Amino acid sequence: MVFFRFRRSILSRSQITIRDVAIQAGVSHQTVSRVINNSEQVTPSTRKRVEDAIKKLGYRPNVIARSMAQGHTHTLGCISPNLTNYIFSSIIENAQAEARRLGFFILTGFASSADDVPLLLDEMLNRRVDGLLVLNPRDDERYLHLLPLIESGMPVVYLKNTPKEEAVSSVCADDQNGGYLATQYLLELGHTNIVTIIGPKNEECTQDRLNGYRQALSEASIKQEETLVIKGDWSAESAGRAVQELLASATPFSAIFAQNDRMAVGTIRALRDSGLRVPQDISVIGYDDIPLASYFDPPLTTIRQPMDEFGRHGAQLLVDSIQNPKYSPKQVRLDTQLIKRNSCAPLQS
Repeated sequence: MVFFRFRRSILSRSQITIRDVAIQAGVSHQTVSRVINNSEQVTPSTRKRVEDAIKKLGYRPNVIARSMAQGHTHTLGCISPNLTNYIFSSIIENAQAEARRLGFFILTGFASSADDVPLLLDEMLNRRVDGLLVLNPRDDERYLHLLPLIESGMPVVYLKNTPKEEAVSSVCADDQNGGYLATQYLLELGHTNIVTIIGPKNEECTQDRLNGYRQALSEASIKQEETLVIKGDWSAESAGRAVQELLASATPFSAIFAQNDRMAVGTIRALRDSGLRVPQDISVIGYDDIPLASYFDPPLTTIRQPMDEFGRHGAQLLVDSIQNPKYSPKQVRLDTQLIKRNSCAPLQS
């Protein structure tokens, strides 16, 4: 697997065209095109003139059109917000394995913000990827940079986001059901004052898990208290701070649903630091089922996401759309699963 990382360039070359290069080099625009596409029908001296003109003008070829015109390379691109998050890296690893099985190779890069996407896209298209896997493209505005590609016919698959108007396939977990399962389990144990520590509000999975939490409370005829919905940022530290503030407010609660396992760990640590026991005093449930979840103290009850299926389905959908021009986009929603361990207990009277 090859990795890329790019940041914004302060130099804009979008106004320079192939005809400007042709005038500068004293050749036809067809000759410039041959040089860009590495055609052998160009003499060394002409090639050098064109390359010098490209360098002088700072011309960046129309990589979208060129990539689309040159046929398949059996190379896929994958763009992630980062490569350190366990969820993202696991999805990419499984996508790579499935792509290799199907005879494709994946170039992987990360863009930490929407502003970092254009140069990363250019680099991948310069390497003539046949299609793109993109993680969380709609959690910010990075999807906007994909729209010209999608409209031009480039196969694209969203991972962990649902497309709106875009004609692309996607693979998502049923996060609303996951939030519902977590909350329903705590309700079954007799808890009614249930806190949820949520991720960033701009992320689709945050809203879906919160909707599942609210659905379970509503079905149990329990009033939803907004004071029990607390903001986190996926980190253990954010959950620890949230729990400290919650305890300081003297808000009554007996259970906490943290929207990922890292925040669940931060929750348990903060509760213990305050002299509370898990699960005897407070029950805690997480989300994801990361590999260490069963080794926490206590072993963490959580909601499992099928990480291997994200990457596998994503690679399959992308290859199918590349090999079949008449392919219709598909939306795959993966089931989540409640994993019962030792961090939750019945409410003590």
